[in-house]
Amino acid sequence: MAPIATSREDFDEIPMVVGIFSAFGLVFTVSLFAWICCQRKSSKSNKTPPYKFVHVLKGVDIYPENLNSKKKFGGDDKHEVKNKSAVPKNSLHLDLEKRDLNGNFPKTNLKAGSNSELENGTPKLFSEGEKEAVSPDSLKSSTSLTSEEKQEKLGTLFFSLEYNFEKKAFVVNIKEARGLPAMDEQSMTSDPYIKMTILPEKKHKVKTRVLRKTLDPAFDETFTFYGIPYTQIQELALHFTILSFDRFSRDDIIGEVLIPLSGIELSDGKMLMNREIIKRNVRKSSGRGELLISLCYQSTTNTLTVVVLKARHLPKSDVSGLSDPYVKVNLYHAKKRISKKKTHVKKCTPNAVFNELFVFDIPCEGLEDISVEFLVLDSERGSQNEIIGRLVLGASAEGTGGEHWKEICDFPRRQIAKWHMLSDG
Repeated sequence: MAPIATSREDFDEIPMVVGIFSAFGLVFTVSLFAWICCQRKSSKSNKTPPYKFVHVLKGVDIYPENLNSKKKFGGDDKHEVKNKSAVPKNSLHLDLEKRDLNGNFPKTNLKAGSNSELENGTPKLFSEGEKEAVSPDSLKSSTSLTSEEKQEKLGTLFFSLEYNFEKKAFVVNIKEARGLPAMDEQSMTSDPYIKMTILPEKKHKVKTRVLRKTLDPAFDETFTFYGIPYTQIQELALHFTILSFDRFSRDDIIGEVLIPLSGIELSDGKMLMNREIIKRNVRKSSGRGELLISLCYQSTTNTLTVVVLKARHLPKSDVSGLSDPYVKVNLYHAKKRISKKKTHVKKCTPNAVFNELFVFDIPCEGLEDISVEFLVLDSERGSQNEIIGRLVLGASAEGTGGEHWKEICDFPRRQIAKWHMLSDG
Protein backbone atom coordinates (compact mmCIF):
# COMPACT_ATOMS: atom_id res chain seq x y z
CA MET A 1 0.00 0.00 0.00
CA ALA A 2 1.41 3.30 -1.09
CA PRO A 3 2.03 5.86 1.72
CA ILE A 4 -0.10 9.01 1.75
CA ALA A 5 1.93 12.03 0.86
CA THR A 6 1.43 15.17 2.95
CA SER A 7 2.98 18.44 2.09
CA ARG A 8 4.45 20.95 4.49
CA GLU A 9 1.72 23.44 3.56
CA ASP A 10 -0.94 21.08 4.99
CA PHE A 11 0.82 21.01 8.34
CA ASP A 12 0.99 24.84 8.37
CA GLU A 13 -2.78 25.19 7.75
CA ILE A 14 -3.85 23.07 10.78
CA PRO A 15 -2.74 25.52 13.52
CA MET A 16 -4.34 28.35 11.59
CA VAL A 17 -7.72 26.56 11.46
CA VAL A 18 -7.53 25.64 15.16
CA GLY A 19 -6.76 29.25 16.04
CA ILE A 20 -9.71 30.56 14.05
CA PHE A 21 -12.12 28.12 15.72
CA SER A 22 -10.70 28.96 19.17
CA ALA A 23 -11.19 32.67 18.57
CA PHE A 24 -14.81 32.16 17.48
CA GLY A 25 -15.44 29.94 20.52
CA LEU A 26 -13.99 32.54 22.90
CA VAL A 27 -16.09 35.35 21.42
CA PHE A 28 -19.24 33.20 21.63
CA THR A 29 -18.55 32.23 25.26
CA VAL A 30 -17.95 35.84 26.36
CA SER A 31 -21.10 37.02 24.55
CA LEU A 32 -23.21 34.26 26.15
CA PHE A 33 -21.86 35.07 29.63
CA ALA A 34 -22.59 38.79 29.18
CA TRP A 35 -26.16 38.03 27.98
CA ILE A 36 -26.84 35.76 30.99
CA CYS A 37 -25.58 38.44 33.41
CA CYS A 38 -27.82 41.09 31.82
CA GLN A 39 -30.84 38.79 32.02
CA ARG A 40 -30.22 38.02 35.70
CA LYS A 41 -29.77 41.70 36.53
CA SER A 42 -32.99 42.72 34.79
CA SER A 43 -35.02 39.87 36.34
CA LYS A 44 -33.64 40.70 39.78
CA SER A 45 -34.60 44.37 39.48
CA ASN A 46 -38.12 43.52 38.29
CA LYS A 47 -38.73 40.75 40.80
CA THR A 48 -41.23 41.55 43.56
CA PRO A 49 -39.63 40.82 46.92
CA PRO A 50 -41.34 38.26 49.15
CA TYR A 51 -43.38 39.42 52.12
CA LYS A 52 -41.29 41.20 54.71
CA PHE A 53 -41.18 44.56 56.42
CA VAL A 54 -38.38 47.10 56.62
CA HIS A 55 -38.15 49.18 59.76
CA VAL A 56 -36.86 52.71 59.36
CA LEU A 57 -35.87 54.39 62.62
CA LYS A 58 -35.70 58.19 62.62
CA GLY A 59 -35.21 58.24 58.87
CA VAL A 60 -32.29 55.77 58.92
CA ASP A 61 -32.81 52.33 57.40
CA ILE A 62 -31.40 49.91 59.99
CA TYR A 63 -31.95 46.88 57.75
CA PRO A 64 -29.45 45.80 55.06
CA GLU A 65 -32.09 45.34 52.35
CA ASN A 66 -31.60 47.61 49.37
CA LEU A 67 -34.88 49.18 48.30
CA ASN A 68 -33.51 49.75 44.76
CA SER A 69 -35.22 53.10 44.61
CA LYS A 70 -34.11 56.69 44.86
CA LYS A 71 -37.04 57.43 47.14
CA LYS A 72 -36.52 56.61 50.80
CA PHE A 73 -39.27 55.90 53.30
CA GLY A 74 -37.60 57.65 56.23
CA GLY A 75 -37.89 61.07 57.78
CA ASP A 76 -35.46 62.59 55.21
CA ASP A 77 -37.83 61.86 52.34
CA LYS A 78 -37.45 64.34 49.53
CA HIS A 79 -41.19 64.23 49.02
CA GLU A 80 -41.71 65.53 52.54
CA VAL A 81 -39.16 68.27 51.93
CA LYS A 82 -41.20 69.49 48.98
CA ASN A 83 -44.36 69.48 51.09
CA LYS A 84 -42.80 71.64 53.81
CA SER A 85 -43.74 74.77 51.92
CA ALA A 86 -47.40 73.76 52.07
CA VAL A 87 -47.38 73.53 55.88
CA PRO A 88 -48.27 76.84 57.54
CA LYS A 89 -45.74 78.49 59.80
CA ASN A 90 -47.90 78.16 62.90
CA SER A 91 -48.05 74.35 62.69
CA LEU A 92 -45.69 72.15 64.66
CA HIS A 93 -42.57 71.27 62.65
CA LEU A 94 -40.95 67.84 63.11
CA ASP A 95 -37.28 68.83 63.09
CA LEU A 96 -35.22 65.75 63.91
CA GLU A 97 -32.05 67.75 64.55
CA LYS A 98 -33.65 69.61 67.46
CA ARG A 99 -34.64 66.51 69.41
CA ASP A 100 -32.91 65.20 72.50
CA LEU A 101 -31.49 61.70 72.96
CA ASN A 102 -34.96 60.26 73.57
CA GLY A 103 -36.27 61.72 70.34
CA ASN A 104 -38.37 64.39 72.08
CA PHE A 105 -38.58 68.11 71.44
CA PRO A 106 -36.92 70.38 74.02
CA LYS A 107 -39.44 72.13 76.23
CA THR A 108 -37.92 75.51 75.40
CA ASN A 109 -39.03 75.16 71.79
CA LEU A 110 -42.63 74.68 72.83
CA LYS A 111 -42.66 77.70 75.11
CA ALA A 112 -41.02 79.90 72.52
CA GLY A 113 -43.85 79.39 70.05
CA SER A 114 -46.47 82.08 69.81
CA ASN A 115 -49.21 79.72 68.72
CA SER A 116 -51.97 79.25 71.28
CA GLU A 117 -52.22 75.56 70.39
CA LEU A 118 -48.63 74.99 71.46
CA GLU A 119 -49.22 76.76 74.76
CA ASN A 120 -52.22 74.57 75.50
CA GLY A 121 -50.10 71.45 74.97
CA THR A 122 -52.47 70.03 72.32
CA PRO A 123 -51.03 71.20 69.00
CA LYS A 124 -52.64 70.27 65.73
CA LEU A 125 -49.81 68.60 63.91
CA PHE A 126 -51.16 68.76 60.38
CA SER A 127 -52.58 71.70 58.47
CA GLU A 128 -56.22 71.77 57.45
CA GLY A 129 -55.13 71.56 53.83
CA GLU A 130 -53.60 68.12 54.39
CA LYS A 131 -55.78 65.26 53.22
CA GLU A 132 -57.17 63.01 55.95
CA ALA A 133 -59.44 60.04 55.38
CA VAL A 134 -62.27 59.65 57.87
CA SER A 135 -64.55 56.68 57.47
CA PRO A 136 -67.70 56.06 59.55
CA ASP A 137 -66.30 52.77 60.78
CA SER A 138 -63.09 54.35 61.99
CA LEU A 139 -65.05 56.90 64.02
CA LYS A 140 -67.14 54.36 65.90
CA SER A 141 -64.53 53.99 68.59
CA SER A 142 -64.45 57.75 69.26
CA THR A 143 -68.18 58.47 68.92
CA SER A 144 -69.27 55.59 71.17
CA LEU A 145 -67.32 56.78 74.20
CA THR A 146 -69.15 57.13 77.48
CA SER A 147 -69.19 60.42 79.33
CA GLU A 148 -66.71 59.04 81.86
CA GLU A 149 -64.24 58.04 79.11
CA LYS A 150 -64.61 61.41 77.40
CA GLN A 151 -63.50 63.13 80.59
CA GLU A 152 -60.43 60.89 80.82
CA LYS A 153 -58.11 62.15 78.09
CA LEU A 154 -55.67 59.51 76.88
CA GLY A 155 -53.93 61.62 74.23
CA THR A 156 -53.72 61.69 70.43
CA LEU A 157 -51.77 59.48 68.04
CA PHE A 158 -50.28 60.97 64.84
CA PHE A 159 -49.27 58.72 61.93
CA SER A 160 -49.19 58.51 58.13
CA LEU A 161 -50.16 55.84 55.60
CA GLU A 162 -48.78 55.28 52.11
CA TYR A 163 -48.76 52.59 49.42
CA ASN A 164 -45.79 52.17 47.07
CA PHE A 165 -47.11 50.63 43.86
CA GLU A 166 -43.64 50.05 42.40
CA LYS A 167 -42.57 47.93 45.37
CA LYS A 168 -46.06 46.60 46.23
CA ALA A 169 -45.39 47.82 49.75
CA PHE A 170 -47.68 49.23 52.45
CA VAL A 171 -45.90 51.91 54.49
CA VAL A 172 -46.95 53.03 57.99
CA ASN A 173 -45.09 55.84 59.74
CA ILE A 174 -45.79 56.25 63.47
CA LYS A 175 -44.89 59.90 64.00
CA GLU A 176 -45.73 60.79 67.61
CA ALA A 177 -48.26 60.81 70.43
CA ARG A 178 -49.38 63.86 72.41
CA GLY A 179 -50.93 64.30 75.83
CA LEU A 180 -50.46 60.77 77.20
CA PRO A 181 -51.46 60.18 80.84
CA ALA A 182 -48.79 59.57 83.47
CA MET A 183 -48.61 55.88 84.39
CA ASP A 184 -45.86 56.33 87.01
CA GLU A 185 -47.40 58.12 90.00
CA GLN A 186 -44.03 58.91 91.57
CA SER A 187 -42.38 60.62 88.61
CA MET A 188 -45.73 61.65 87.03
CA THR A 189 -44.51 60.49 83.62
CA SER A 190 -44.51 57.39 81.36
CA ASP A 191 -42.14 55.27 79.29
CA PRO A 192 -44.34 54.86 76.20
CA TYR A 193 -44.02 52.62 73.18
CA ILE A 194 -46.51 51.44 70.55
CA LYS A 195 -47.41 47.99 69.25
CA MET A 196 -49.09 47.78 65.85
CA THR A 197 -50.94 44.83 64.33
CA ILE A 198 -52.45 44.43 60.87
CA LEU A 199 -55.86 42.80 61.26
CA PRO A 200 -57.61 40.47 60.78
CA GLU A 201 -54.80 37.91 60.39
CA LYS A 202 -52.70 39.25 63.31
CA LYS A 203 -49.49 37.89 61.76
CA HIS A 204 -47.98 41.30 60.95
CA LYS A 205 -46.92 42.58 64.38
CA VAL A 206 -44.36 45.29 65.01
CA LYS A 207 -43.51 47.72 67.81
CA THR A 208 -41.57 50.92 68.30
CA ARG A 209 -38.73 51.57 70.69
CA VAL A 210 -39.40 52.74 74.26
CA LEU A 211 -39.00 56.46 74.94
CA ARG A 212 -38.14 57.25 78.56
CA LYS A 213 -39.97 59.69 80.85
CA THR A 214 -42.17 61.57 78.41
CA LEU A 215 -45.86 62.20 77.84
CA ASP A 216 -45.29 63.50 74.29
CA PRO A 217 -43.16 60.81 72.62
CA ALA A 218 -41.86 61.54 69.09
CA PHE A 219 -41.17 58.13 67.51
CA ASP A 220 -40.97 58.88 63.76
CA GLU A 221 -40.53 55.18 62.94
CA THR A 222 -41.48 53.76 59.54
CA PHE A 223 -42.61 50.17 58.97
CA THR A 224 -42.69 48.98 55.34
CA PHE A 225 -44.66 45.80 54.61
CA TYR A 226 -43.85 44.08 51.30
CA GLY A 227 -46.05 41.65 49.40
CA ILE A 228 -49.46 43.16 50.33
CA PRO A 229 -51.52 43.75 47.15
CA TYR A 230 -53.26 47.11 46.91
CA THR A 231 -56.62 45.39 46.37
CA GLN A 232 -56.22 43.74 49.79
CA ILE A 233 -55.65 47.02 51.64
CA GLN A 234 -59.38 47.78 51.80
CA GLU A 235 -59.98 44.54 53.71
CA LEU A 236 -57.42 45.29 56.44
CA ALA A 237 -57.42 47.34 59.62
CA LEU A 238 -54.63 48.77 61.77
CA HIS A 239 -54.66 48.29 65.51
CA PHE A 240 -52.33 50.46 67.60
CA THR A 241 -51.81 49.65 71.29
CA ILE A 242 -50.12 52.38 73.33
CA LEU A 243 -48.26 51.03 76.37
CA SER A 244 -45.91 52.23 79.09
CA PHE A 245 -42.88 50.08 79.83
CA ASP A 246 -42.53 48.76 83.39
CA ARG A 247 -39.22 47.16 84.33
CA PHE A 248 -40.54 45.30 87.39
CA SER A 249 -44.00 44.13 86.32
CA ARG A 250 -46.30 43.85 83.33
CA ASP A 251 -46.35 46.87 81.04
CA ASP A 252 -49.24 49.28 81.57
CA ILE A 253 -51.75 49.61 78.74
CA ILE A 254 -52.57 53.27 78.12
CA GLY A 255 -55.11 52.78 75.33
CA GLU A 256 -55.68 51.76 71.74
CA VAL A 257 -56.55 53.09 68.28
CA LEU A 258 -58.37 51.10 65.58
CA ILE A 259 -58.22 52.26 61.94
CA PRO A 260 -60.26 50.28 59.37
CA LEU A 261 -58.78 50.87 55.92
CA SER A 262 -62.02 50.23 54.03
CA GLY A 263 -62.72 53.93 53.40
CA ILE A 264 -59.15 55.15 52.92
CA GLU A 265 -57.83 55.82 49.42
CA LEU A 266 -54.03 55.63 49.16
CA SER A 267 -53.69 55.88 45.38
CA ASP A 268 -53.05 59.64 45.54
CA GLY A 269 -50.04 59.45 47.84
CA LYS A 270 -49.20 59.71 51.52
CA MET A 271 -52.02 60.47 53.95
CA LEU A 272 -51.37 62.18 57.28
CA MET A 273 -53.81 61.17 60.02
CA ASN A 274 -54.44 61.58 63.75
CA ARG A 275 -56.82 59.76 66.09
CA GLU A 276 -57.80 60.09 69.72
CA ILE A 277 -56.53 57.27 71.92
CA ILE A 278 -59.40 55.45 73.63
CA LYS A 279 -59.55 53.10 76.58
CA ARG A 280 -58.84 49.51 75.70
CA ASN A 281 -61.98 47.51 74.96
CA VAL A 282 -62.02 44.40 77.16
CA ARG A 283 -65.27 42.57 77.83
CA LYS A 284 -64.87 41.70 81.51
CA SER A 285 -68.62 41.25 81.99
CA SER A 286 -68.67 38.18 79.73
CA GLY A 287 -66.10 36.37 81.91
CA ARG A 288 -62.65 35.03 81.08
CA GLY A 289 -63.85 31.77 79.53
CA GLU A 290 -63.69 28.15 80.68
CA LEU A 291 -61.05 25.41 80.71
CA LEU A 292 -61.66 21.64 80.62
CA ILE A 293 -59.08 19.78 82.72
CA SER A 294 -58.68 16.06 83.44
CA LEU A 295 -56.64 14.90 86.47
CA CYS A 296 -55.51 11.49 87.72
CA TYR A 297 -53.43 10.78 90.84
CA GLN A 298 -51.41 7.56 90.81
CA SER A 299 -50.71 6.76 94.46
CA THR A 300 -48.53 3.74 93.61
CA THR A 301 -46.08 5.72 91.47
CA ASN A 302 -46.74 9.03 93.25
CA THR A 303 -47.39 10.87 89.96
CA LEU A 304 -50.05 13.32 88.85
CA THR A 305 -51.35 13.13 85.27
CA VAL A 306 -52.76 16.42 83.93
CA VAL A 307 -54.60 16.58 80.62
CA VAL A 308 -55.45 20.00 79.16
CA LEU A 309 -58.45 19.18 76.97
CA LYS A 310 -60.33 22.27 75.76
CA ALA A 311 -60.96 25.97 76.28
CA ARG A 312 -64.14 27.78 75.31
CA HIS A 313 -65.66 31.28 75.29
CA LEU A 314 -62.27 32.94 75.67
CA PRO A 315 -62.60 36.75 75.60
CA LYS A 316 -61.01 38.71 72.81
CA SER A 317 -57.61 39.99 73.80
CA ASP A 318 -57.71 42.76 71.17
CA VAL A 319 -60.10 44.34 68.71
CA SER A 320 -59.74 41.53 66.18
CA GLY A 321 -61.83 39.22 68.36
CA LEU A 322 -59.42 36.35 67.72
CA SER A 323 -56.86 35.06 70.22
CA ASP A 324 -53.93 32.68 69.77
CA PRO A 325 -54.32 30.81 73.08
CA TYR A 326 -52.03 28.35 74.79
CA VAL A 327 -51.87 27.03 78.38
CA LYS A 328 -48.99 27.09 80.85
CA VAL A 329 -49.17 24.48 83.63
CA ASN A 330 -47.22 25.17 86.83
CA LEU A 331 -46.85 22.62 89.64
CA TYR A 332 -46.36 24.03 93.16
CA HIS A 333 -45.16 22.33 96.34
CA ALA A 334 -45.71 24.44 99.47
CA LYS A 335 -46.16 27.56 97.30
CA LYS A 336 -42.86 26.93 95.49
CA ARG A 337 -42.93 26.12 91.78
CA ILE A 338 -41.15 22.85 91.12
CA SER A 339 -42.18 22.09 87.53
CA LYS A 340 -43.72 23.79 84.49
CA LYS A 341 -45.15 22.69 81.15
CA LYS A 342 -47.01 24.37 78.30
CA THR A 343 -49.23 23.37 75.40
CA HIS A 344 -48.94 24.29 71.74
CA VAL A 345 -50.45 27.54 70.45
CA LYS A 346 -53.86 27.35 68.77
CA LYS A 347 -54.24 30.05 66.12
CA CYS A 348 -57.16 32.50 65.91
CA THR A 349 -59.82 30.79 67.99
CA PRO A 350 -61.83 31.49 71.17
CA ASN A 351 -62.62 27.75 71.46
CA ALA A 352 -59.36 25.82 71.44
CA VAL A 353 -58.87 22.04 71.50
CA PHE A 354 -55.51 21.06 73.05
CA ASN A 355 -55.70 17.40 74.16
CA GLU A 356 -52.20 17.47 75.63
CA LEU A 357 -51.07 15.26 78.52
CA PHE A 358 -48.42 16.04 81.15
CA VAL A 359 -47.11 13.76 83.91
CA PHE A 360 -45.64 15.30 87.08
CA ASP A 361 -43.63 13.52 89.76
CA ILE A 362 -44.90 14.40 93.23
CA PRO A 363 -42.01 15.01 95.70
CA CYS A 364 -44.09 14.12 98.78
CA GLU A 365 -46.60 11.53 99.91
CA GLY A 366 -50.13 12.70 99.15
CA LEU A 367 -51.43 15.90 97.58
CA GLU A 368 -51.96 18.07 100.67
CA ASP A 369 -49.16 20.53 99.84
CA ILE A 370 -49.51 20.28 96.06
CA SER A 371 -51.36 22.69 93.78
CA VAL A 372 -51.55 23.16 90.01
CA GLU A 373 -51.85 26.55 88.29
CA PHE A 374 -53.18 26.94 84.74
CA LEU A 375 -52.48 30.18 82.86
CA VAL A 376 -54.27 30.72 79.55
CA LEU A 377 -52.24 33.20 77.50
CA ASP A 378 -52.55 34.90 74.12
CA SER A 379 -49.43 34.35 72.04
CA GLU A 380 -47.97 37.69 70.89
CA ARG A 381 -45.03 37.29 68.51
CA GLY A 382 -42.21 39.66 69.36
CA SER A 383 -43.72 40.97 72.58
CA GLN A 384 -44.85 39.92 76.04
CA ASN A 385 -47.72 37.41 76.00
CA GLU A 386 -50.88 38.56 77.73
CA ILE A 387 -52.76 36.49 80.31
CA ILE A 388 -56.35 35.73 79.30
CA GLY A 389 -57.37 33.83 82.44
CA ARG A 390 -56.11 31.84 85.42
CA LEU A 391 -57.15 28.68 87.25
CA VAL A 392 -55.75 27.06 90.41
CA LEU A 393 -56.51 23.49 91.53
CA GLY A 394 -55.53 22.38 95.01
CA ALA A 395 -56.69 21.51 98.51
CA SER A 396 -57.08 25.19 99.46
CA ALA A 397 -58.69 26.25 96.16
CA GLU A 398 -62.25 27.56 96.21
CA GLY A 399 -65.22 26.48 94.12
CA THR A 400 -64.84 23.82 91.44
CA GLY A 401 -61.02 23.85 91.81
CA GLY A 402 -61.24 22.53 95.38
CA GLU A 403 -64.03 20.07 94.53
CA HIS A 404 -62.07 18.61 91.61
CA TRP A 405 -58.98 18.22 93.78
CA LYS A 406 -60.95 16.44 96.53
CA GLU A 407 -62.34 13.95 94.00
CA ILE A 408 -58.94 12.90 92.63
CA CYS A 409 -57.67 12.46 96.21
CA ASP A 410 -60.69 10.32 97.16
CA PHE A 411 -60.57 8.26 93.96
CA PRO A 412 -56.92 7.64 92.99
CA ARG A 413 -56.09 6.00 89.65
CA ARG A 414 -59.32 7.43 88.19
CA GLN A 415 -59.21 10.05 85.42
CA ILE A 416 -61.68 12.82 86.34
CA ALA A 417 -62.48 15.72 84.00
CA LYS A 418 -64.29 18.97 84.83
CA TRP A 419 -64.99 22.40 83.32
CA HIS A 420 -63.67 25.36 85.32
CA MET A 421 -64.33 29.08 85.04
CA LEU A 422 -61.22 31.15 84.50
CA SER A 423 -60.52 34.17 86.69
CA ASP A 424 -58.56 37.35 85.96
CA GLY A 425 -54.82 36.81 85.73
